[in-house]
Amino acid sequence: MPGLLSGDHWHNKIYSDGWTDSDGGVIKVTEPATGEVLAEVGLANAADIDRAAERAAAAQPGWAALIGPQRAAVFRRAAALLDENRKEIVRWLIREAGSTEMKAAFEVELSLAELWEAAALPTQPCGHALPSSVDGRNSVAYRVPVGVVGVITPWNFPFYLALRAVAPALALGNAVVLKPDEQTAVVGGVALAELFERAGLPSGVLQVMAGDAEPGQALCENRRIAMVSFTGSSEVGRLVGASAGRTLKRLSLELGGNNALIVLDDADLEVASSAGAWGAFAHQGQICMAAGRHIVLESVADEYIDRIARRADALTVGDPNKAAVALGPLINERQAANADRIVTQTVKAGAALRAGGSRDGLFFRPTVLAGVTPSMPAFREEIFAPVAPVIVVRDEDEAIAAANDTEYGLVAAIQTGSPDRGHTLAQRLRTGVVHVNDQTVNVDNFSPFGGVGASGNGSRFGAPSSWDEFTQWRWVTSRAQAYGYPF
Repeated sequence: MPGLLSGDHWHNKIYSDGWTDSDGGVIKVTEPATGEVLAEVGLANAADIDRAAERAAAAQPGWAALIGPQRAAVFRRAAALLDENRKEIVRWLIREAGSTEMKAAFEVELSLAELWEAAALPTQPCGHALPSSVDGRNSVAYRVPVGVVGVITPWNFPFYLALRAVAPALALGNAVVLKPDEQTAVVGGVALAELFERAGLPSGVLQVMAGDAEPGQALCENRRIAMVSFTGSSEVGRLVGASAGRTLKRLSLELGGNNALIVLDDADLEVASSAGAWGAFAHQGQICMAAGRHIVLESVADEYIDRIARRADALTVGDPNKAAVALGPLINERQAANADRIVTQTVKAGAALRAGGSRDGLFFRPTVLAGVTPSMPAFREEIFAPVAPVIVVRDEDEAIAAANDTEYGLVAAIQTGSPDRGHTLAQRLRTGVVHVNDQTVNVDNFSPFGGVGASGNGSRFGAPSSWDEFTQWRWVTSRAQAYGYPF
C-alpha cells in the first residue's frame, strides 16, 4: 500500500468532502533546518471554513447514528494504518517540525495510544438510570455528541496534538473541522485526513484545512460549530475565548506554561539535573510542559547548576534530518529572536550565563542561567526555547512561593529524597499536574491533562475526561400513559 503522503493528489488542496481547491490560495511548507520548500498545500479562508462547517453539520447525524462497534472499528483501522506508516510520519515530523528522531518516534507512539483509547470510547456505557420523584415515570440520562467540534492545533507536536482532540471527538459521534498550524500543515493536517479516509471514516465527518488567524476566527464564530478545542499560546487563547464566547460555544483551552521544577536539599542531584535537562531542553524547549524555572534550595544550588550546565554543554545541536543530534532547530526566526531577547535581557539584569546563550540561525544552544530573580524576563515569560533559568531559594516555603508566582498553572515537578515530603508540597502548588521525583514533560493518554489560570480552563484531555469534554447530558423521562395536570 502506498504511504499516507505519497502521490500528489493533496498538493495545493484542502480536505473538504475530499481534496478540493481552497478560496484562500496556497501556502509553502518549509523545513526549518534548511529553509527548503517541502510541499504546497491549500490555505483556508473564512469562506472555506463556513462551507466546511456546513458539510460537517450535514454529515454528523449519520455518523453519530452508527452503533458503537462500527465507529470503534474506524479507529482500530486507523491505528493499524499509522503503525504501518510510522516511518513516514517520523520523517515528516523531523523535516517539517524540526523534531529529533527520538521526539518524532515518541510522538507517533503517543498518537497510536490515542487512537486505541479512542477506539474504546464508543463501546463504553454512555448513561445511567435515574431515580424518579414521580411514580410510574422512567428516568434516564445519557451522553450525546455536542455536534460539530472545531479543533485548532499548534506546530510543536502537530500530529499528536491534533489526534488528541480529533480522535475522541469523532469517536463520541461528533464531526470535526480541523485547522492545523500552517507551518506544519502536512503532518498536522494532510496526514490525518489521509489516515481517516483510508480507515473508512464517512465523507464529510472530518474536514481539514490549514490557515492563519482569519480561518481560526471564522471557526470560532461559525454558529454551526458547537465547540472549539484550542491548543496554543495563552495570548492567542484569550482571543479564541473572546471570539467563541460571542456564540456561546463550549470551549477547551490548553495553553502555555511557565513550569517549575523544584529541587529540594535531599534530592539526588545527578538524577535531578538529568530530569532538569530533559525537561528544559527536549524538543528545543518547545513544549508547553517544559521546565521553564528551576527552583533550587540554596544548599544544593551550586552543585545542581554545575551538573545541568555540564549536561547542556554536552548536547549536540544540528539538522536532525542529517545527523543524530540531541536538539534540532527552533520552528522559525520569530521564536529564535524572542528567546535571544529573553536571555540577553536576563543577563543584562544580572543573571549569569553558565552554558549556551548563543545561536546560529534557528539552532539555539541549550542555555543555563544562574542567579535568576522574579524581576527578570526569564522568570516571568514562557521562553519556548532550550533555556533553563535557575532560581535559588532558602527553604520550602520560598520555593512554593516562587513556583506559584506566575499567571500560568500547567504542571510542576518536585525532586526530593522523600516522596512524602514531595506529596505534601504538591498540595500547595497551583497547577493542574504535579510530578514527584520526575520532570515536567509527562503525558498519559488515559490521564486527565490541563492547567489553570493562563494555562487553560481545566483538565480537558485523557480518555475518561473525553466524555465530559466532547459530549453533553440529555435527560429523558417517559410514562406508560400521558398524564394530565390541573391547568
